[in-house]
Amino acid sequence: MSTLTLVQAMKILEMALSKGRETKCEPLTVSVLDSGGHLKSFAREDATGILRPGIALGKAWGSLGMGMGSRALAERAAKSPQSQIFFNALNTISVGRMIPAPGGVLIRDPDGEIIGAVGISGDKPEKDEACAIAGIEAAGLTADPG
Repeated sequence: MSTLTLVQAMKILEMALSKGRETKCEPLTVSVLDSGGHLKSFAREDATGILRPGIALGKAWGSLGMGMGSRALAERAAKSPQSQIFFNALNTISVGRMIPAPGGVLIRDPDGEIIGAVGISGDKPEKDEACAIAGIEAAGLTADPG
């Protein structure tokens, strides 16, 4: 299994922010984590809200923890009351570090192995997710939004 390099993480960060500017997103916060959930690169654009770093990290961390993009997590959380109970338990277990909303995207290597995740917050969840995908693909890796 390969690992996410700092060069790749920085490329993801740079290109995600570039996509945000290109698509006229609100200011973004981007967290790139390795497969162990450790912060590899991070940026918070000027004028982002004070909660954005935690949200971006929570989208990426939740994706890694559950092995699926946060879009899939959001869909599962909305399915039924039993799903809500399960996701409330996950939130407790993760000490509130899991955000089930689009914008958390798994990073896969050429063999399909998960080597990290990107979480973005700042605009609508769909736009956050599109920026994460653009960054991952620009680094020559595979994006898995769920």
